[in-house]
Amino acid sequence: MNPIAHVLRKRSTWAEKKLWAILRDRRFSAYKFRRQHKMGEHYLDFYCAEARYNLELDGSQHGFPEQHAKDSARDEYLKSRNIQTQRFWNSQLKDVRFVRDTIWSDLQARAPHPENAQPEKRRRLPTRLKKSDDLPPSHPSPRPSPR
Repeated sequence: MNPIAHVLRKRSTWAEKKLWAILRDRRFSAYKFRRQHKMGEHYLDFYCAEARYNLELDGSQHGFPEQHAKDSARDEYLKSRNIQTQRFWNSQLKDVRFVRDTIWSDLQARAPHPENAQPEKRRRLPTRLKKSDDLPPSHPSPRPSPR
């Protein structure tokens, strides 16, 4: 286990926790994501190897010119390795539908999954069996029936 990645996972921001709840355990249309994945000297917030797709969540510090230059250089490094980077501001996680739709569109463009791979709504099991012969045999009553 990489100790730096471990520390980064333990110190996740609220936005990273929220996005990870959507992506973890192949919950997002069966795409596998890794958190704080090491790539060269960089740690990628959320990485999908199948699609060679990187998601970055940026806080306010990414708005400063020096950090923006570092982010651009990092994105170019990843692009040279055929890895697409999608950046979201932490505040954009307040509109989860927009973020999910953007990720879905990007993933489908890079490594399409069939439509039925999208998370399905849970189906309710029937509450009644349709045929009477499908019913389990009834147990004898412990009381004698009145005659």
